[in-house]
Amino acid sequence: MVEDRVRLHFSDYLGKAEVAIYSILAVLLSVTALAAIASAGKLLWDGLSHWAMATETLRVLDQLLLVLMLVEILHTVRISIRSHILFTAEPFLVVGLIASIRRILVITLEAATLTKEGKWSTEGASIFRASMIELSLLGILVLVLVFSISLLRRYAPAPKDLKVI
Repeated sequence: MVEDRVRLHFSDYLGKAEVAIYSILAVLLSVTALAAIASAGKLLWDGLSHWAMATETLRVLDQLLLVLMLVEILHTVRISIRSHILFTAEPFLVVGLIASIRRILVITLEAATLTKEGKWSTEGASIFRASMIELSLLGILVLVLVFSISLLRRYAPAPKDLKVI
């Protein structure tokens, strides 16, 4: 009887600590997302003011995809605070998808600067080859993540079937 009461109080304290940690994490993620939006806005403004929009477009897109990743992680934290569900897979798959697409864009930008100069060195060729291999693997990863998300949405249990802790 006493053990059950102690266990219940301890569980309540851990639950409150969990919510507090999630809340602090949510605030920090929000501030980070706002800072990334401000950085993307500054990059966009600089590109427009110097008529260098072509070179800044991918950098702005990279920042905005980072914001999307942060917002998706924030969404996962919000779900955890609200429902006390231990694990939901879809937000993590979406974050992985956004991160993969973001990396594809960065590699494409780096490969474009390698081929822009017009001269090939052995070092440049090996970097380009490694980039193409990484792009191929990331493309496969994107397909796997999209397939996984579609399977999860099709066959996921209804919210009432999930176990709440």
